[in-house]
This record gives sequence, structure tokens and C-alpha cells, in this order.
Amino acid sequence: MSASLFKIGAGRRAKTKLSDLAATAPDGKKKKSAAAMRMMGDMQELDLPFNCKLNLPDKDDLMNFSVVIQPDAGYWKGARYTFAFEVSDQYPYKPPKVRCLEKIWHPNIDLQGAVCLNILKESWRPVLNVQNVVHGLIFLLLDPNPADPLNQGAAEIMRNDISTFENNVKLSLRGGVVQGVQFPRNMFV
Repeated sequence: MSASLFKIGAGRRAKTKLSDLAATAPDGKKKKSAAAMRMMGDMQELDLPFNCKLNLPDKDDLMNFSVVIQPDAGYWKGARYTFAFEVSDQYPYKPPKVRCLEKIWHPNIDLQGAVCLNILKESWRPVLNVQNVVHGLIFLLLDPNPADPLNQGAAEIMRNDISTFENNVKLSLRGGVVQGVQFPRNMFV
């Protein structure tokens, strides 16, 4: 089928959108959205490293899942962090929403689990996918960026006193209190 048949590429003049075509089948039954179809492809191509695990609670809902990452190096080596992904119907034009479910003392992840990763914000492009986000999360756990923080306290200590930063991370992983915040134990090695 040619692009002209579907009037794709005509911008605002297009009368038929690809997402409209995906919405209903000829027999009138509801079909998967364009975002869900893209997610099916992304999931089929997903190649997680050995230290990551995909959790898909509902195999029929690829738009909500989690990835568990257990860093094998860096400050958080041996800990496990679960990142919940919520993919909207605007995907891939809008990035997935990603939250860390465990409390972590990290410059780029706040205490409520919000993640500061450039590809989840202004650097997102439709050619990016879940694989890119997972690799970005792994990189954040290996090499945090104190220049673009969500947790200002952790970032300031990392910039000014790296040994105190490292000790605070270790204390948080053992279930200690850092800057007045109690952390759950998170050590598996």
C-alpha cells in the first residue's frame, strides 16, 4: 500500500490518520492503538542485559510494566531498583513516564521516585524506544549526573565531597538515615 492511499505525509490536509486506521478493524472490532502496536514491536526487540528483568503484570497490557535493574558496578552495586513504565497513547511522540518504586539516595532520582533523564524530557525523539530508556536508567545508576539533579542535597554532596556521597549511598543501602530520611535496606550481594 502506498502512503498516498492513506493520505500520510499531507500534514494537516490529511483526512485519514494512521492512528485512526489502527483503531478499528473492518469488522468493527476494537484494534490496538498505534502506540500499542509500536510497543509490541519495541517489546519484541527488547534485549535486556543480564542485570535487568522485565515484569509484565498483564501480558495484554504492554503499556504498563516495570523493569528491575540490579547494577553490577558503581555506587549502587548489588542493590535492586524497580522502574515502573507508563506508556501513553501518544507514544512514541511522547516519552513513557518512568518512576523508581524504591526509595533511593541519588542526585537524579528524587525521594518520590521521579527520574531526571534527558531522554525522558527534552531529548526524547520518536525514534527512541524502551531499550534506550532502560540503557539510560542503567547509565544513571553507573554514572549519576550532579549537574542536572532532582535531589539537590545528594547532588551538592556529590559535587563537593565525593567520599561523603559514597558513604551516604552505602548508609542508605544498609537501611540507614541520610539527611533525615530513613531508607529501606536494599542490598542483595
